[in-house]
Amino acid sequence: MPVATVGDAAEASLRVTESTIDEFAALSGDENPIHLDESYAAETTFGGRVAHGMIAASVLSAAVAKLPGDIVYRAQDLSFERPVRPGDEVRATAEVVEELSGDRLRAETTARVDEAAVVTGGATVLSLPHGDGAADVQ
Repeated sequence: MPVATVGDAAEASLRVTESTIDEFAALSGDENPIHLDESYAAETTFGGRVAHGMIAASVLSAAVAKLPGDIVYRAQDLSFERPVRPGDEVRATAEVVEELSGDRLRAETTARVDEAAVVTGGATVLSLPHGDGAADVQ
């Protein structure tokens, strides 16, 4: 029986700065100039520098991790709706919408800047009581 249940929800947020983007590029190795070079990015469809989509997706992960229980990701689907720019605050929500087999749950996830969705999707997770063998999950 999972610890989290249908209707449980959690939130997380992150202010994205130029430093956030630079540090993510260094960590991930994704040095696409659309993220790092303002003059290059200004000539693209975005009209300026944008954050890596996975930065906003990581805020979804932070929200999912705040659901009750020891949360173990099993799957994630994402749709990138619009860009995130330096200075934006990404606010993410995760809500458990369905119990699946075993201790698996399905959560709907949305990351927003202001009221506009920037990343949407869903996650399949395990929600286990602490110390219930999560390290043994395959």
